[in-house]
Parts: sequence; C-alpha cells; structure tokens
Amino acid sequence: MADAGTGPEPLPETFGDFGVRQEIVDALAAEGIVHPFPIQAMTLPVALSGQDIIGQAKTGTGKTLGFGIPVVQRVTGRGDAGWAGLKKPGAPQALIVVPTRELAVQVGQDLAAAARIRDARVATIYGGRAYEPQIEELQRGVEVVVGTPGRLIDLNRQRHLDLSAVRAVVLDEADEMLDLGFLPDVEKLLAAVPEVRQTMLFSATMPGPVVAMARRYMTKPMHIRASSPDEGATKKDIRQVVYRAHHLDKDEVVARILQAEGRGRTIVFTKTKRAAAKLADELIGRGFAAAPLHGDLGQGAREQALRAFRNNKVDVLVATDVAARGIDVEDVTHVINFQCPEDEKTYLHRTGRTGRAGNKGTAITFVDWDDVPRWRLIDKALELGVPEPVETYSSSEHLYTDLDIPRGTKGRLPRSKRTHAGLDAEVLEDLGEPGGRGGPAGGRGGSRGG
Repeated sequence: MADAGTGPEPLPETFGDFGVRQEIVDALAAEGIVHPFPIQAMTLPVALSGQDIIGQAKTGTGKTLGFGIPVVQRVTGRGDAGWAGLKKPGAPQALIVVPTRELAVQVGQDLAAAARIRDARVATIYGGRAYEPQIEELQRGVEVVVGTPGRLIDLNRQRHLDLSAVRAVVLDEADEMLDLGFLPDVEKLLAAVPEVRQTMLFSATMPGPVVAMARRYMTKPMHIRASSPDEGATKKDIRQVVYRAHHLDKDEVVARILQAEGRGRTIVFTKTKRAAAKLADELIGRGFAAAPLHGDLGQGAREQALRAFRNNKVDVLVATDVAARGIDVEDVTHVINFQCPEDEKTYLHRTGRTGRAGNKGTAITFVDWDDVPRWRLIDKALELGVPEPVETYSSSEHLYTDLDIPRGTKGRLPRSKRTHAGLDAEVLEDLGEPGGRGGPAGGRGGSRGG
C-alpha cells in the first residue's frame, strides 16, 4: 500500500498530452506508437507552435516523428473542411528534404502512417526510379513531399513539382547532405519555397556550412539538443568489442558471431562493393539469410534487400557505407565492421545503426594488422580504451565468452535454425530503371557510389 501523501506514479506522457490531433494519435496508436521518445517530447511543443527549430540529434533517437507529427498536423488534409478552399488544393504544403533514397523511403513510410486517418497524402520522390509514376502522383495531388535534392530540383525545374504553397520545410541529416555535396541543391530548393514558412533543420553535428545555411534561411530558430551534454561520443547502449583478426579467418568468425545468443537483425559493413557481394554470397552458402546492399545493385535490388531486412525475411545485411546511409531499423542487435573504418566519424555512423530507440546493441570491429595505427587514432578520438585489439581467431576461447556464442558452434548455420525466408521471398519491383541502374537523373538525389 502506498504511503499517505505519495500518490500514484505519474503515467508516461502520450502524444495527445502535447496537443497532437486525435486522428494522428489514433493513427500512431494503430502502429503501436503511444509514448514519445525524449527528442519528440522536446521538439513537439516548439514545432507545433510553428517556431523554427535546429535539432541536434544522432540517428536512432526518434527525430522523424519529432518533425513528422507537426508537419502532418500543420497541413490541410482532404478530409478537412478548408481543403477545397485552399489557393491550390493538391499542391504540396510541406517539403521534407533528406540526403538518401533509403532515408526518403523510411521517412515517407513513417509520415504516411501518421497521416493515414487525416487523409493527408505523402509522396516520396527520389532518383533511381522512373520519373513517370512520380509525376503522375504529383499531378493527382499531395499534401506532403519527402525527397532527395536532385530529383526534387529536376521535377521543380520541369514544373511538375509546385513549391509555391509550401508552409513547412524540414531538412533532415543536414551534415550528411553536406558530406554528399548536396548543400547547393538544398539552397536552391529553399529559394523556391515561400519566405513565410516554418523551417526545421536536424543534424547530428553542426559543421560551419550547415550553421551558415541555418542563419540565412531560418528565423530566430530554437536550438534543441537530444543528447545530454555529459553523454560520450559513442552511445551508452552500445557495447564495443574490437578484435585484431586475420583476413583469411574473418568469414568463419562472422559465421560464429551470427549464432550468438540473442542475436537479432545484423548489419555487416565492408569497405568495398566487391567485399559486400562476396561476403553475402559466402554467408548465404553457409545457410544464413543474408543480402548484399551496395552501389552496383540497381535501385530495385537495393529496395528489395532493405524491405527483406525490415520484413525479417533476411536478418543479415552486408552493406557498404554509402549504401547503408539512412537505414533506420530500430531493432538491429549487432553491427560488425568487417574492416577497420576510415575514421572516427565512419565508426560512429556504422555503430550507431544498433542500440537505437532505447535498445541495447553490440558493435564488433575487426582490425587487420596493417590497420592498427589507424585504429589507434579512432580509439584515441572516441576514448574507447582499446588501443591494442586482442588477437582473435574463430577458435579463440574469448570469442565465445565475449559474445555469448554457444560452445561447439561451427561456421555453418544448422538446418534446424534456418527459419528466415531469404531474399528471394521479397518481391523485386520493376522501377523503370534503364538497365536496372539510375533513371534520367543519372543517379542524382540518392546515394553516390558505395
């Protein structure tokens, strides 16, 4: 029995507590989303008031709904009384710009789920797909457009994408757009939308060019930081394991790690497209439900791999860095760096694919003998405390104890444990790509290389 005067424990906040429209609350509840994450709780009151926002947040903190809910709430949906009286019914009222195709798909899906009951249409526009279906969707009318800079500019220039009625703009992962050389394109888009609008910018880091762009195009923005000031560079929820491995033994080590207790969805990062293709084939041959994800695959094959991963038909994705930008899957339990990353930023980007949205994760990094000097620089920059990775083979005792791998595990998955349907169980869409590679935009507005 509770002590007199203490009262019951306060209930966790719901989206409705922030003044979010009931149709959006109900649509999110249908997806099992009821309580906001910290970044959402911090962002919603400011964003719903219409104020400009600069949000500093690592990927995996839940920021998509932090900007997505206010955007969906702000637009006039077809079910609203005022829709027919709009100056241009069916012209986009909100524009969300993201750096990669994969992130565009993810953000588009999240917003469409939130907007379902409101009957606000969300179009996802990016390169690598045929133009015609995207043009037809815009002609039918949409309320929210999510897209990559290159294709958005192409369609705006061709007068298929009318930006004159946009009232809210979101720039997501602005530092990635800088890295990919997209900032000039982003500025062109900002120049094409009305000056009176709400602008929200999100970025994990704040390099000079991103800050300068924010100053030029935003009005008295409120700064919101999702991470507490005392949080280290690497997320606390990720366990870091580093091994000095022999390249001839790595396939065997990976195959044993993939049989660790509690291992769920896993991403293995490789340095090259060829290494990704080769390792994926090797793992499939050993009985694992794996799929490659790299820039030599057409957009249809890349989307097939991502869908199979999200739908749990494959549970191992073997990816290059560029192709993996924008993968936003919350329950990745393990990330494996097949080779030592180039620098600490790459290391953080890769390992940040796990330990997302409050879950725990394990990041395993293989360092070749000649990569030890580079690894020491990464270790020092991130204060990981592992300057000398322990020499590790597939037979090493500590491999099993470190990663909860059952005794006697070999490098092939026993038939009794092959429970995933595999990549071929996921439909490969025909996206109208010439020769299976990017469309007329020449691959602009999506992942480059990788």
